[in-house]
Amino acid sequence: MPQTAQQPPALELLRAEARIGRRTIWSDANVRIGQGEFVAVLGPNGAGKSTLIKAALGLQPLSAGQIRVIGAAPGRANGQIGYLPQRRSFDASMRIRGVDVVRLGLDGHRWGVPLLGIFGGPRQRQAEARVAEVVELVGAGSYAERPIGELSGGEQQRLLIAQALAPRPQLLLLDEPLDSLDLTNQSSVAALIRQICRDEGVTVIMVAHDVNPILGYLDKVVYIAHGGIVAGKPRDIITSEMLTRLYGVPIEVLKAANGRLVVVGEPEAPAAHGNRHVR
Repeated sequence: MPQTAQQPPALELLRAEARIGRRTIWSDANVRIGQGEFVAVLGPNGAGKSTLIKAALGLQPLSAGQIRVIGAAPGRANGQIGYLPQRRSFDASMRIRGVDVVRLGLDGHRWGVPLLGIFGGPRQRQAEARVAEVVELVGAGSYAERPIGELSGGEQQRLLIAQALAPRPQLLLLDEPLDSLDLTNQSSVAALIRQICRDEGVTVIMVAHDVNPILGYLDKVVYIAHGGIVAGKPRDIITSEMLTRLYGVPIEVLKAANGRLVVVGEPEAPAAHGNRHVR
């Protein structure tokens, strides 16, 4: 979605610093994410990726600098944010239907599991129409009526994304939504998210372990490491020069024959982008 003078950035950090206790997680962060962009947040374990998500939600105050979310102070715009936390697992015996899980995105914070058909009226019809709309949007129409516990990990994740989309957010925050999915499902969900950005005009900021399944769909990456944050187009950020500067030690970014990126020389054990060093 093109940025206009009337549209504030979906997320903007200006010389921002986050601390937990006496530890500085990251500092001097300058990040600008425009509306309608699909952005991945990358970095090694413990770098502060989830801290960035918490700061955007107003759950982690900054120790310095500023953060603005859809033009407002963090926490003020949460009604316009859809949030999918780190992977939740559903017990195989859970009988609640997938469509009811989606409905929780509209009214679960008020009533718990909705009792469809009891209250009736225009409000219920509007809610049912919206649930049906987002179920189709994520391609879950063929299994949404089944118990959530019977569905595969990829099917469950699509329904959870539908749940976060149900209230029509401007910004969607996804914390490791591809975790535990196989490569096929990772690519499929990434393509779905890209389509949502295009069709719904929703900004998506997604914490990810592995950039490879999603690289072709991204507008921007935010890479956090060694207390610093850099942001920009993937081809400008995931480079030997940029990561060497960010980590402060020699880093080499290699491209394998299959197109996958491999980062060599990190302070952590060297690993491919995809062996959980990006967290």
